[in-house]
Amino acid sequence: MVAFIFHGTGGHPDENWFPWLREKLEKSSCTVITPRFPTPEGQSLETWLKVLEEYRGRIDENTILIGHSLGGLFLLRLLEQLPHKVKAVFFTATPIGIQPIKNYEADKAFSGSFDLNWDEIRKKADAFSVFHSDNDPYVGLENGKELASNLGIELSFIPNAGHFNAKAGYVKFEKLWGKLQTLI
Repeated sequence: MVAFIFHGTGGHPDENWFPWLREKLEKSSCTVITPRFPTPEGQSLETWLKVLEEYRGRIDENTILIGHSLGGLFLLRLLEQLPHKVKAVFFTATPIGIQPIKNYEADKAFSGSFDLNWDEIRKKADAFSVFHSDNDPYVGLENGKELASNLGIELSFIPNAGHFNAKAGYVKFEKLWGKLQTLI
């Protein structure tokens, strides 16, 4: 099984809970791919898709996709384009256009807009999870609520988790790992 972890704006593969989760998944015999996307300079949907081209052959019906912040919005755009389903998709602190979003204009420009093809997205995975907090300084809680609603699932609400980054104390992400364990 292959799992991808996508970082967000200004991020990189070796921050937050990503290394911890990579280690957990690898110990469970998963191959983990954490691409480094250009950000914030050179950040666009096109440049991120170009980076992902190198790995397109690794995304199939047994793949797990995990996105943090803008990485989650990137996943939504990727799901719209994929010709097949993946096993599961996990979103954490994902902006979908509901203010407040600290990087609203940059995120909007990245995605082309926040108009998403929810019918197509819902067809692309057997399982979805959405994690969001009530004190995220970058992406307001309504984004998580609306994302979960559009996917037809319950929001995995975690109070006082901030933006699920190291600054908020997230160098481990036990609740995400708990959900992943049921799939691997």
